[in-house]
Amino acid sequence: MSGSSHYLRRVVARFGAVLALCLLAACGGDRSGAPLDELTAQQIFERGERQISQGDPEEAAFSFGEIERLYPYSEFAERALIMQAFAYHRAGDYPNSRASAQRYLDFYPAEDDAAYAAYLLALSYYDQIDEVGRDQGLTFQALQSLRRVIEQYPDSEYARTSVLKFDLAFDHLAAKEMEIGRYYLKRGHYAAAVNRFRTVVEDFQTTTHTAEALHRLVESYLSLGLVEEAQSAGAILGYNYQSSEWYESSYALLTGRGLSADAAGDNWLSSIYRQVVRGEWL
Repeated sequence: MSGSSHYLRRVVARFGAVLALCLLAACGGDRSGAPLDELTAQQIFERGERQISQGDPEEAAFSFGEIERLYPYSEFAERALIMQAFAYHRAGDYPNSRASAQRYLDFYPAEDDAAYAAYLLALSYYDQIDEVGRDQGLTFQALQSLRRVIEQYPDSEYARTSVLKFDLAFDHLAAKEMEIGRYYLKRGHYAAAVNRFRTVVEDFQTTTHTAEALHRLVESYLSLGLVEEAQSAGAILGYNYQSSEWYESSYALLTGRGLSADAAGDNWLSSIYRQVVRGEWL
């Protein structure tokens, strides 16, 4: 279940807005067709919930917004603001979802739903992360917002989900570096390729792309004639990912040239090898 769906059910339970009951004739206070300015804050709130349940989140967002306008000091104004952020997100209107969530954080930073508002704000970036080939600005925004949830609301029910999404977004950035690096490598721009693969090894070493990045460094350095760097990359690859296909490929490349997968020389990779494998930090 998504965080948004979970929250909607929690709101319904908390405020007693059981949608089925509101559809009964006995619910005479509903006045479903009446203009919003003729309804109470509670009636508008219930209408907004019903619009979400009926698949019309855009109208729901408008209804919740009207509570802010018509009843700014009512007990429903706070609830309506977080529900407006949720409704906009459900409608795929991420900029307005962000704006509503941020407004909630500005007005009600100490309330129970502040954690959910921060999570919704992060989701408004995260859910826009598209395929690797596009600009990754939204990914950076998602990472920053998810970190905020993790650090400011560590005990909330959204912290664990945020950690998982943070790891996926982080992996996404590494994938972008790998894509660009492969592009350069394929076209013989080896120095440019090395820069991308090095970024993955140094800055994204906890992602799923590190093994391939090390292998691509072996390829790139051999193409540049930098034998010691290639051997050092192979040594790290062998130590951490010896059973992987990437090590097999690097091992074949190195031994095919009469080289071994051992750290050699004084370069950034051999320095990493000495620190990580041998524990020589000084």
